[in-house]
Amino acid sequence: MTVSCDIKSVWTDFVQLVEKKCSATEFHNWIEPIKIKEETEDKLVLEVPNIFVQEYLIDNYKQDLLNFFSCTSIEELPFHFSIAAITPKEKKSSTSISKPQKTSHLQLNRNYTFENFIEGPSNQFVKSAAVGVANRPGKSYNPLFIHGGVGLGKTHLLHGIGHSVLQKNKHAKIQSITTEAFINDLVDNLKNKSVDKMKRFYRNLDILLVDDIQFLQNRLNFEDEFCNTFESLINQHKQIVITSDKPPSQLKLSDRMIARMEWGLVANIGVPDLETKVAIIQHKAETKGIIIPDDVAFYIADHVFLNVRQIEGAINRLFAYCRLMGEQITQDVVEKTLSEIFEQQTSKKVTVESILKSVASAFEVRISEIKGDSRMKQIALARQVAMYLSKELISDSLQKIANSFGGKTHSTLLHSWKKVSNQLSTNEQLQRQIQMIKKNLS
Repeated sequence: MTVSCDIKSVWTDFVQLVEKKCSATEFHNWIEPIKIKEETEDKLVLEVPNIFVQEYLIDNYKQDLLNFFSCTSIEELPFHFSIAAITPKEKKSSTSISKPQKTSHLQLNRNYTFENFIEGPSNQFVKSAAVGVANRPGKSYNPLFIHGGVGLGKTHLLHGIGHSVLQKNKHAKIQSITTEAFINDLVDNLKNKSVDKMKRFYRNLDILLVDDIQFLQNRLNFEDEFCNTFESLINQHKQIVITSDKPPSQLKLSDRMIARMEWGLVANIGVPDLETKVAIIQHKAETKGIIIPDDVAFYIADHVFLNVRQIEGAINRLFAYCRLMGEQITQDVVEKTLSEIFEQQTSKKVTVESILKSVASAFEVRISEIKGDSRMKQIALARQVAMYLSKELISDSLQKIANSFGGKTHSTLLHSWKKVSNQLSTNEQLQRQIQMIKKNLS
């Protein structure tokens, strides 16, 4: 007998929902390979290429499945899984598909070298650590974990290490890869039944450079495979460098993975100060064959608050305009050309929510963490700064403002305001952070 049309149609509706909710790549890799293999009176047999696909479906869409099939637990779902068998043809073809490259230095951005990296107080320490790793791979700061906001130079330093090592040893086995690419690589090799080959490739590297490790969060199976690769390389004294938007302790990864990443050196790359931004602007301009006067460079730096990537975008637009229109670079031209990029100096109303958003971005924490009760140093300081700015910039009552911080009391607000006020007279870094936040709010 065949399964009822109702169950089959419900499964079809579920697949259509998932296709709308996830990316095309995710659907192609994880949902599309699931096929109806058999139909019985009251169940479907779903064929999956491997156990990873089965676990991915359950882990990521458990509640949707329960809702669609009106069940209260996974055991009640009207289907079970069958792992696809390997055919002789698949065995033969898997030996020639998804063959990893011997080295990945061709993937390195040629512009991302140490020589092109502009140093300043916010990145001097992490730059020195990266150079140290490049000079003695596997012997110092292993692993090196670099964290910081978007567009501040993490990938630049990652590739700079690769370039520097290859200059000294062109035969070095280096893999530079994003975490998303690592996951896709594993998925492809699972499909082609060539996971062992992938493991041999990664575990025979001299240096592994991994960008954006935060994308490994909530992907337990892939985390396990990465952690095994990590331990294998570390035990062989091979170098690992990892970048992330958060320090290890703030990532939603297993304790095992966090402990591994904290074995070596954890270094933060911060927002460049005004002088560093001026140096970056003039360097970027020189690479395009244009000269920006000091006063104009300072004007641009004072209006671009976010990151190096935004600076580069501003220079590209300015260069294109002056070349096409045949004009010289002046402050008037800059104002006209970059008005959309510059922060708008409007007198918009400052709210607790806007302060929370700016502070969270500046300190690289979540708004929910600021409103919470965490005593971690970075989060606690961000909370105190947000409370200080709220009292300074908002005219509401202290209790009303305090309530916006997850129901805190007005005495907590006052304590934070006093603590930050006292630190501002001696802490220059805190002064710069608050100045930057205020600029963003304006």
